[in-house]
Amino acid sequence: MLEILGSGLVSLWLEMAGVQIKPLDALDTLAWQSSPGLVLAPDPNPAGANTVQGYLKGLITSKLVAQNLVQSQGIWMQSGPMLMANHQGTIALPAASLTKIATSLVAFKTWGPNHQFETVVSATGPVVNGVLQGDLVIAGGGDPMFVWEEAIALGNTLNKMGIKQVKGNLVITGSFAMNFQRHPLLAGQFLKQTLNSATWTRPENYIHSIMPKGTPKPKVVIVGTVKLGTQANPQQNLLVRHRSLPLRQIIKEMNVYSNNEIAEMLAESVGGAAVVQSTAARLARVPNTEIQLINGSGLGPENRISPRAVCAMFMAMQREAAANQLTLADLFPMSGFEHRGTMHARHMPTGTVMKTGTLRDVSALAGVMPTRDRGLVWFAILNRGTNVSGFRAGQDQLLQNLVKQLQVAPEVPVTLAPNSVIKPLPELGATSRNEILFRS
Repeated sequence: MLEILGSGLVSLWLEMAGVQIKPLDALDTLAWQSSPGLVLAPDPNPAGANTVQGYLKGLITSKLVAQNLVQSQGIWMQSGPMLMANHQGTIALPAASLTKIATSLVAFKTWGPNHQFETVVSATGPVVNGVLQGDLVIAGGGDPMFVWEEAIALGNTLNKMGIKQVKGNLVITGSFAMNFQRHPLLAGQFLKQTLNSATWTRPENYIHSIMPKGTPKPKVVIVGTVKLGTQANPQQNLLVRHRSLPLRQIIKEMNVYSNNEIAEMLAESVGGAAVVQSTAARLARVPNTEIQLINGSGLGPENRISPRAVCAMFMAMQREAAANQLTLADLFPMSGFEHRGTMHARHMPTGTVMKTGTLRDVSALAGVMPTRDRGLVWFAILNRGTNVSGFRAGQDQLLQNLVKQLQVAPEVPVTLAPNSVIKPLPELGATSRNEILFRS
């Protein structure tokens, strides 16, 4: 189903497309489309097609691509049921981090926006006079954003429970990562060091300095080493259940910074790349051949997605977000509202929700842009070539040229704007997400 219906332009689109139908039947007609990429008619306004043709010619004249390689570039632009522009739009092309759109969609659909990954902390012995007489065991639950702040907060919680020293080892079990380091022993070393502020180096001290004023410095001294554990010991005493940030915030941070490790962990949480691929195609209602993935991050040219499928996934993502009282801007960066990560140094029209993708010879941009004359315009631009900075500038200019033709939207639609009740930055290091299960 086309998830553009909230703009109120459905009847106009149908009329311009020459479709004779009663207004009350319009939504049902669009809802029965088998794919968001299936259009009822080409756009009678040539603004989109002409702008894209000019863009493709410009790639040649500026020598960003040779004339015989223009066919390696992919573009799809759609407004509601109208196809505005299509160049190799149904061909699966190297998509780089546009793959994270698929990962976002499937993780969101699988877990829901408020899902929190749990990391359980337990002990193999009693706590006597502030000393844990045994091992401190960390059972990871796949939290992709357990970082310095979270570890500092965990250390402070352990101190609050009266634990100041661990006589045994730090044992890591399950799926545990820290600071986006997924190797459990290395992640464990990060944690061991962070729990004891006496061993901090510059990174930990800096992170602590930007945490809320008055945040204590933890001191949990682990005498032993970091070891891997195979399974939970039923004799262990549960100490703390740490809950991650809500999934919607994890997805937003992943997309703002295009973080590959978060993407890989989210993909693993739903069953791997094959599950992401098949589920994304089903949710986006596009042929399976248009989404071909080897991982959840987009690393590697083997990750291929058609421009049409990229737009279809964004539409499906909007549908899922709206069903949970969220918008796309709660899950992806928006121009004019975000100035972090991949949005830095980009010059897209205000209100554009976007996702970038970059490899050595791939530069991609996709998202949705509000306009006055066409409502929401969904777009995907997949460039192939080595001049990544040149492609980025050209992508931004293409959108700027298009919005000149279609006019700037008077305001960002509420169906697209960030949710005003959601804080723009995640509250990393919140002790409220640490549930104390046992008191010494």
